[in-house]
Amino acid sequence: MKSFRILLAGALALVSLAAGAAEDLFARAPWTVTLEADWLKLEGDCEAKPGFGVAGKVGYDFNAWWTLEGALSWFPSLPARDNIDDPLDDDTWAIRGAVDVLLHLRRADNRQWDPFLRLGPSVTFFGDDLENGKTQVGVFGGAGLFYHFDESWALRGDAVGGVEGENSEFVGLFELGLTFRPFAKRNIPAVYAVDAAPGDIDSDGDGLLDSEEARLGTDPYNPDTDGDGLTDGDEVNARGTDPLNPDTDFDGLKDGAEVLSYGTNPLDPDTDKGGVSDGHEVMEDGTDPLNPADDVQLFTLNIEFDYDKDFVRPRYYPDIEPVLQVLRRDPNATVRVEGHADKRKTSKRAYNQKLSERRAQAVAKYIVEHSGIDASRVTAVGYGFDRPLMPNDTEEHMQANRRTEVYIKKGGE
Repeated sequence: MKSFRILLAGALALVSLAAGAAEDLFARAPWTVTLEADWLKLEGDCEAKPGFGVAGKVGYDFNAWWTLEGALSWFPSLPARDNIDDPLDDDTWAIRGAVDVLLHLRRADNRQWDPFLRLGPSVTFFGDDLENGKTQVGVFGGAGLFYHFDESWALRGDAVGGVEGENSEFVGLFELGLTFRPFAKRNIPAVYAVDAAPGDIDSDGDGLLDSEEARLGTDPYNPDTDGDGLTDGDEVNARGTDPLNPDTDFDGLKDGAEVLSYGTNPLDPDTDKGGVSDGHEVMEDGTDPLNPADDVQLFTLNIEFDYDKDFVRPRYYPDIEPVLQVLRRDPNATVRVEGHADKRKTSKRAYNQKLSERRAQAVAKYIVEHSGIDASRVTAVGYGFDRPLMPNDTEEHMQANRRTEVYIKKGGE
C-alpha cells in the first residue's frame, strides 16, 4: 500500500508540470462512452464464485490528464460456492455502480498509448443476502490502458481492486472494452501519432509543429498562445502577425478582432490612412477604420514634463499653438486629450496611470485657457503605459510612448 501511495504521488508531481495544458480534442469532444466485458473476482470464502458480466461507462475529460467516469455493471450469474459452511441455495447475481477519477499518464510525443491510474467509490447490490452484506459499499483503485485507433475509437483494459462490504473483504475487477468519443473526428491526429519523433507533432492542432513552437516561444499545447482570437499557425503562416503579441501593430485592437470583426490590417495601425489608429476609431471615436473621410484630427505632442510634475513648461507652448489655431476657428469642436507613459522595469501601474491623467489635464487646461473653447467641450484621460505605440525596448521607443495626443472633432459632427 505504501509503494502505491509513493507511485501515485510521483505521478501527480509529474503531471502537475503539465497541468492546464489545453488540448483542442478534449475541449471539442470531452465525452466518452465505453461498453465492456467484466470479470468479478470475489474472496475465496464468499458464498459466490467469480463471474462474468457486462458494463457501460460514461466519462468526461476535463483536459488531457483528468477524467471523471461513472460505470454500471451487470453480473447475471455468480455461481454458488458449495465448499463453505453456509452455501447459497442457488446462483446469485449482482449490479455494481461506481464513480472513478482517472489520471492519464500519456507521453507528450505519442498519446496513442494511454496508460492511466483510477480511484473511486462503488456500491454493489447482490441478489442474495451474503455474509458480507447484500448491499456492499467499497473503494477501488487500480490502473488501465487505452489504445487509441483514432480520435473516436479506443480499446481499453482495466485491472482494479478494493475492499467492500461489512467485513471489508477484498474484491478484484478486470475489464476489457471499446471506447467511443462522440463529436470527435475519425482521423488519427498528431496527438495519437504512432512512433512520432519528439517535436515533430502538432499537439494543439494549430498548424505549427511542436518543434516550430519551441523555436518561436509559443505554447505547443495552446492553439492561441497570446489569446488574440487567431491560432498561432494562422498568425505565422497566413497573417504574418506576432503569435506572442495580441496586438501586433499596437493600434489598440487585438489581431483577431481586426481580422474577424473589423476587416482592418493587423499589421498597419491606420488601415485607412486617415491619420487616426484603427483602435482609436473603433473604441473612442465611433468612426469607420476603413474610411479615411470620417477620421478626427490628431495632434501628437511630445511634451517632456519635469520629474513627477504635471504643468506644461513654456518651451512647449509653440508645439501646442497649431491645436489652438484649429480650435479658435472652430470653437464648437470637441477635444479629447490623452496622456500616455512608457513602461520601464521599475514602472508602477497605479503611479503611471495617475501621472498620465494629471498631465493630460494640464494640457487640457492650457488649451481651454488659450483657445477660447468652453471647458465642457474638452475631455482629459490618462492611459498610463497601457497603449504604447511600439514596444518599450529602446530609449527611442520609450520616448515615443511618452506622448500626449489631442483629438479634435469638428463642431456639429
